[in-house]
Amino acid sequence: MRRGFVIFLVVVGCGLVFALYQVSTLISLLFEDVSHDKIPKAEIDVDAAAEFKNRPALVPKIIHQTYKTAEIPEKWLKPQKECRDLHPEYEYKLWTDDVAREFIEKEYPWFLETYDGYDHPIMRADVIRYFALRKFGGIYIDLDVGCQRKLDPLLAYPAWARKTDPTGISNDVMGATPEHPFFIRVTEVLQSYDKHWVMPYITIMASTGPLFLSIIWKKWTGLELQESARVRILMGDEQQHKPWSFFMVYKGSSWHTKDAQTIFWMQHHVPHLVIGGFILAGIIGYSVYWVMHRPRGYSKIDKGNYDA
Repeated sequence: MRRGFVIFLVVVGCGLVFALYQVSTLISLLFEDVSHDKIPKAEIDVDAAAEFKNRPALVPKIIHQTYKTAEIPEKWLKPQKECRDLHPEYEYKLWTDDVAREFIEKEYPWFLETYDGYDHPIMRADVIRYFALRKFGGIYIDLDVGCQRKLDPLLAYPAWARKTDPTGISNDVMGATPEHPFFIRVTEVLQSYDKHWVMPYITIMASTGPLFLSIIWKKWTGLELQESARVRILMGDEQQHKPWSFFMVYKGSSWHTKDAQTIFWMQHHVPHLVIGGFILAGIIGYSVYWVMHRPRGYSKIDKGNYDA
């Protein structure tokens, strides 16, 4: 009995260690310190010193956006117009479904089967932004994101993304130089993250969306990188909600399904869910062991000592 219990504990312990290893990157995102990579407000403020305003532009002046056709929904015409009107000297690329597939087929044929095999159109919209930034560089902006000021200060950083809540980075606004090593890495690992989960929202987020990008970014920050390979992070007030912010987010996210509300709640309670999950696993494991080894309520009768 005692030996069996020890074996059970060893098996459970090994299982917990393996589970922790599998989710270690997700857990570490909760405690990520971005202070080393954040873009200081002083460098991009409207009243920034001349030494910052006169820095050379590394990122090409290109704005990338995606939609299934060239007919943009009326609710997104205003934010689209804001960005284009503020940047008349920028090249504008709208990646429709047809244009995007033709681009993948021509430039990255090794990825075409995966691209065509995605279950949800938003997943193709996710990956085309990564490949577009890899090939051409520039700035990607979701259609539900408007521009409040010129984006020129952000051109000085070889790669950047914005911090999101509760953890990680978002893929709705990003910038990079052509063939930046981070986006090369992102596009090269997409196939290994192509998983099919029960909930569509998880499938999208973890296979191509912001959660996928955050996991790759977290692993990227753990490497020894040259300055040009770093991904700089655009923080809170510089993103939106302030007069000096670069962006204004309008209502969007039309791809969210009914399971999104549950996932949003889970995103804000990750530590509790992780701890609770391991506690629940321990309780279930012990219960299974107890059922298999519980006393049966009777003992064997020695027939030799039985008197009728």
